[in-house]
Amino acid sequence: MAKHPARSAVRYIGMRRSARLAELSAEAVREGREDRAIRYVSLARAVCGKSQTPMPEGFAYCRECLLPLLPGVNCTVRLTGGKVVSACPRCGTVRRMPYIREQKEARFERTGRHQNDGEGSEEGANQAQR
Repeated sequence: MAKHPARSAVRYIGMRRSARLAELSAEAVREGREDRAIRYVSLARAVCGKSQTPMPEGFAYCRECLLPLLPGVNCTVRLTGGKVVSACPRCGTVRRMPYIREQKEARFERTGRHQNDGEGSEEGANQAQR
């Protein structure tokens, strides 16, 4: 019987191949080859599914038509009501992602407080003892 490769090796290879396919799809979009870019994304999704790895971080694509979304190149991005709204130019699908964490961090930076400065944290307890 043939020996199977270790799961970590399969995941490593899968991550490398999906990252390369994501790069190629972004290049194809910049060159105007949408059909090729969609094919690269579908291959990357198949590799990620087979190797049980996530898609490369920071790589955005339309969930409907699999077109890679590059802000300023082929998709529109708007900030409305605490959400980042990006629209696919090919199929018109709208993707909404909240950015609440960033808003909280900005609010705490403006006030000079941090989330950990409460009564339950060690820093808050140390400040209370002083």
